This record gives sequence, structure tokens and C-alpha cells, in this order.
Amino acid sequence: MERVISASLGEIVLKGLNRKYFEDRLIKNMKRVLRDFGEYRIYKEQGKIYIEGLADHQHDAIRRLKKVFGLVYISPCIRTSLDMEDIREAGLMLVKEKLPKDKIVTFKVETSRSDKRYPLKSPEISRDVGGYVLTNTENLKVDVHNPDFMLYVDVKEYGYVYIDRTRAYGGLPIGTNGKGLLLLSGGIDSPVAGFMMAKRGVEVDAIHFHSYPFTSQRAEEKVMDLAKIVSMYTGPINIYSINLLNIQKEINKNCPEDEMTIISRRFMMRIAEEISKRKGYQILVTGENLGQVASQTIYSVDVINRSVEMPVLRPLIGMDKVDIIDISKEIETYETSIKPFEDCCSVFLPKHPVTRPKLEDILQSEQALNIEELILEAINGMKITKID
Repeated sequence: MERVISASLGEIVLKGLNRKYFEDRLIKNMKRVLRDFGEYRIYKEQGKIYIEGLADHQHDAIRRLKKVFGLVYISPCIRTSLDMEDIREAGLMLVKEKLPKDKIVTFKVETSRSDKRYPLKSPEISRDVGGYVLTNTENLKVDVHNPDFMLYVDVKEYGYVYIDRTRAYGGLPIGTNGKGLLLLSGGIDSPVAGFMMAKRGVEVDAIHFHSYPFTSQRAEEKVMDLAKIVSMYTGPINIYSINLLNIQKEINKNCPEDEMTIISRRFMMRIAEEISKRKGYQILVTGENLGQVASQTIYSVDVINRSVEMPVLRPLIGMDKVDIIDISKEIETYETSIKPFEDCCSVFLPKHPVTRPKLEDILQSEQALNIEELILEAINGMKITKID
């Protein structure tokens, strides 16, 4: 008998002829988060992935694997031979580890028999293991309808016995759905947007706009801290830091005050698109949420979209703010996001920003700006940071 970790796949199992590609990418991502654990072996067996050699690091390994998209459940298991005596003993061992000493609890055995050549059927295995465990323990009863815990038995090439199942995030493995450039601010929304796109298999890098020295160095450090947290789910992230201050000064000097936010956002999108063309990103990603601020009305979103030709995905567009906050707390970006350091959007903020901009008005105002020169100047001054 040996302690191993089992990882259950999500929608990857529906990928048909492409399934091997998704599984291979998933295993690559699993190896990335386990890279400092020393010697171990990963192998596949009938719909699950198993890791052996991490008996001394199971808790930490499962905590990391939970953040690998493509997995839905992760369990510490005992791997046995197919001899029923070994399977019974493994079940008894796990139950004794689980049982409290001061109260009676209930359990149920559930068996999955992938190897149909095995002489016992699933219900027979469950009754056999359950009876053995019940006979050799105290403070334990069977409840097939509402048990306190489940004892699982998988019969494959080996036997696998387990109790605990850690829920992972599901989704698709990072890198199976192209590359996207996330407009990452220091707020609550954009880190969640990056997380959600990564969950759909998108490899995410980020672009951050600041207005130093009008915004502080600590504001930029806050964004880097957010990127580090997000990278625990997405893998390494390249951060393109762009100083928007000179562009904002030109807009403030030459354009109507109430259009400041919209025109600034159009510049951000153009710069992000230009970097995407140079670096090979297929989509832009933002954390915009419909109606949340002046630049996120349906009219504003339309005018901002028309500044670029690339697809712009907004995974949070129809979500309630409370739901976004809940996700940010779950992925541990919330406490960093709410730190009170200003971002570039607070510079030259109009008192009454336009909420129903008209494209023709914005285009007319932008004629006073040398758009191409301002974009090139901003990109030439950018700083690139890699978060591993």
C-alpha cells in the first residue's frame, strides 16, 4: 500500500480526440506548481491523474494543485493491490484516521469499478469494505442516505481508497485557449477578470497604466503584489508598465474636461492593442462591469471598443459587485485590492464625466491630439516585469 494523490478531471473528459492535448498541458501545469518538491511521478489511469512520491508533502501539494485549472477534485489516497484484503485494510486505516473519539458518526462506502473484469461488482465491494470497517471500529454507524462522510473505493489497474476530496476550480488548462493581455489596475475587478479568463484556458499577461509621479510608487507596487497572487493561478505573468501621464496632460490641455476618462480609456486600449500585435496576444481582457462607473455605461463601452480592432473580452460585465468581491476574497486578491493607493484614473478626474458619449464628439476632440506619436512615446518608455 502506498499514499498517492488523485486528481479528477473536469470538462477535459469531453474533448474527444483532442483530450490528450488537454491532458498533456494539464500535467505540464501540475508539474510547474510541484517543481520544488523533489522526486515524484505523475501517471494517468482511466480518467484520473495520480501523483506518487509525495507522501510527506500531501497537504502542501494538494493546496497548490487546487489552483491548477482543469482539475475538479483532489484527494489523498491509499493505492492498493486488487486483493480485497488490501482494499479492506486501506479503508479501515483511513476511517480510523478520520474518526473522532468522543462521538458517534455515520459513513457510507461508494465504489467505482472501472475494471469490469473484476469478480466483485461495485455494490458487493461496498458491502464488503463497509462491513469490515464497521466490525473493526467503534462509534461508527452506516447511513446510506445522509452520512457524515463517504469512503470511496476505485477499482482500476490498482485499488484506490480515499475519504477527503478537495474541490478545485475546474475549467481548462492554462495555455489551451490562446493568449490574452489583461488591463490590470489596482482595483478589485481586474484581478478577478484575469482569474476567470485563465480558468477558461487563456494564458494571461498584463498591462498596467500609472501616472508617476502623480501616482505613487506604492500604487505600482500594489499592482505587482496583485499580479503575484494572480500568478499562483495563471502561472508566470509579464507586466507591461506604461506611464500615461504625458497623454493625460495632453488630453487635459486640448480636450473637453468631461471627456477625459473616455479618451484616456481609448488610449489605454490602443496601447494595449499595439503591444498585443507586437507580442502575439489574441484578445484584450478588462475588468469592466456594466454601469459601475461613468466609463462603463453601455454608451461608454461602445465608444471605447471602437478605438481598437482586437476582440475585447469583459468576463465581469454582467456580474453583481457582491459576486465579484466574493471571488476576489476566494482567490485572496481582495485585501490587496482595497489598499488605499491611487491609480492613474484618479489623475485629472473630471467632476462630471460624460456617461453617454457620442463617437463623433470623441473623434472630433481627438483631432487635437497626435495620437500615434503619444502612443509610440508611451510604449518606448514602458517597463517590463516578469512575475514567476
